[in-house]
Amino acid sequence: MNEAFARIWRKSAFRLRERCRALILSNLRRFYWTAQGMRVGKRTQLPFVLTTYPHQVSIGDDCRLEPNIYFHYDGIYKLGPRIVIGNNCFIGLGCEFNISDGITIGNHCLIASGTKFVDHNHGMAMHAPMAHQKCSEASIEIGNDVWIGANALILEGVMIGDGAIVAAGAVVTRNVPALAIVGGIPAQVIRYRDGHAR
Repeated sequence: MNEAFARIWRKSAFRLRERCRALILSNLRRFYWTAQGMRVGKRTQLPFVLTTYPHQVSIGDDCRLEPNIYFHYDGIYKLGPRIVIGNNCFIGLGCEFNISDGITIGNHCLIASGTKFVDHNHGMAMHAPMAHQKCSEASIEIGNDVWIGANALILEGVMIGDGAIVAAGAVVTRNVPALAIVGGIPAQVIRYRDGHAR
């Protein structure tokens, strides 16, 4: 009996400690980032995140974010937001938003740990070092109810349709149709969720 009580007490104390810490720190972070212009929706709790320009980030209601997400707006100061996340989204540990033009993520999206979004690219002409050439850039658009697997890479100008799934480790270089399941490097359509070929 004492062993069972001790086990329940330890588990309850652990849960209570973690929950209180998360709520207190999340509210402090919310105050800190919103004071600098970040938009954080209702009931969205903020873990430890990194950002260059907080006013470029808008996060919707009821989102769940894991720690060490990097919101990197890669450009000179402009009015925002350029990184827009919808409602009821999950963003996993260590995701990176490396954005110079813009990214829009719809509602009810699942973005697994380590996913990277990069909306620009270096020039490759022979006349000058690549680091000195003008970058190309094009915004990224993610539809509603999209699931992106761990460590995927989504590149400039990509549009991912509603209900699509991107496999873990995929490199997405072109548009993904709605309800498609894509994977590989570069990502190709494997099949469609509704079972129909397109």
